[in-house]
Amino acid sequence: MTSWIVKAEGLLASLLLAVIVLLVFAAGIMRWFGHPLVWSVDLAQLLFVWVSFIGADLALRKRAHIGIDYLVKRLPGQARAALDLVLGAVVLGFLLTMAVMGYRLTMLNLERQFGDSGISYGFVTAAVPIGCLLLAITLAGQMLRTAATLRSRPQPVFAAASTPVHAEELVP
Repeated sequence: MTSWIVKAEGLLASLLLAVIVLLVFAAGIMRWFGHPLVWSVDLAQLLFVWVSFIGADLALRKRAHIGIDYLVKRLPGQARAALDLVLGAVVLGFLLTMAVMGYRLTMLNLERQFGDSGISYGFVTAAVPIGCLLLAITLAGQMLRTAATLRSRPQPVFAAASTPVHAEELVP
């Protein structure tokens, strides 16, 4: 089920990006002929906000966001996974907070018009809660997979000794 959602997101992002390019191109051509399409720039901006959130979710699914991992790479596997879970929880809390606050912002902007287009500004601000929920779902799925791999790894019975132990030391 997840694969068709990823494909649909990718298709939607590509489609919206193509529409943005066409709108900006048409606006430029029409302005050159003396008949500007005032609404086209507003619509392109609205679609760009949506493409940004959909693209962010696609990048998160591929773990393609920029990260500074100089110190994290040097941690052992389980410590790295545990840190990934802790940081994921912080980001998840932020995304859920942004979804709630974005919903409130959307409700406040339903009556407001977006530029000269006559479109409700609520369509623009609705990208925030919906985009943050998409990101939160993706992140939660990644955290569950990380937690599952952390639990499935066998734990050593004895911690590694800092100095080698010789057989004669074990016999009383």
